Amino acid sequence: MNMKTLRANLLLVLTAALWGAAFVAQSTAMDAIGPFTFNGVRMLIGSLVLLPLLWVMNRLERKKPEYRPMTRADYKLLVTGGVLCGIALFFASTFQNYGIIYTTAGKAGFITTIYVVLVPILALIFLRVKSHWLTWIYAAIAMVGFYLLALGGGFGNINKGDLLVLVCAVLFAVHILIIDRYSPHVNGVALSSIQFFVCAVLSLIAALITEDISFADITRAAVPILYAGVCSCGIAYTLQVIAQKDTDPTVAALLMSLESVFSVLFGWLLLHEQLTASEYAGCGVVFLAVVLSQIPPEKLRIKKK
Repeated sequence: MNMKTLRANLLLVLTAALWGAAFVAQSTAMDAIGPFTFNGVRMLIGSLVLLPLLWVMNRLERKKPEYRPMTRADYKLLVTGGVLCGIALFFASTFQNYGIIYTTAGKAGFITTIYVVLVPILALIFLRVKSHWLTWIYAAIAMVGFYLLALGGGFGNINKGDLLVLVCAVLFAVHILIIDRYSPHVNGVALSSIQFFVCAVLSLIAALITEDISFADITRAAVPILYAGVCSCGIAYTLQVIAQKDTDPTVAALLMSLESVFSVLFGWLLLHEQLTASEYAGCGVVFLAVVLSQIPPEKLRIKKK
């Protein structure tokens, strides 16, 4: 492993840590403000934070000999993709925020990660895209992990927060499929900034309808909001874009899946959350499913029928 690859991998671990800590920020912010208000403000900040990166990237792109200005069709594709991604992100993050109210940050992190094994299954169901048969095995393993996390005491003891976050995982899988459709054809940072902005607008509209928005409450939750907006959305995404250029995609996916591990670690350190033996086992099983779903990549690469 050369120094460039090592640096990229370390940046991806840092990215995972920033995302993992964001679950703590979400949980803390919900003590002061509503889920829609939190989502709206942090996504708006995230969208704005990415603008300087987008400006720098555009400046560098213009200096390349092969530079080609965007056409009207390019802009239309970018905006369409950004809006669709933003709508999907709005629904996914809404279920996640409401779920975190009723469960721990650590459990939410691991349950959310299940989206990784759900993506190829949803691609098969909705897009008629083939995946390796092992995908179904990994999905079954992930569901066993979810059972241990949320249903260890039986169906009568299900935590509704865990169930809401499971719905969030399904919606994030849909979100990934939409990104996969548009990201190869547009600027990824621009797409992300637009999706954050769309999600922010939808969230703030929902907040105006369903929540009492108070500037004083937003101020009380300023630290977790700023963390989620600047660090989780802005800095972490920037690090991901930089690092993924210098490492293997499979390694990148595995390192970023450490987000779930960091969510438990920071939940324990900062919120003093404690999990039961069954819940820790569930975390381990879910993480195993996620890791297996990424290795080996050639066996899991989806192919059109």
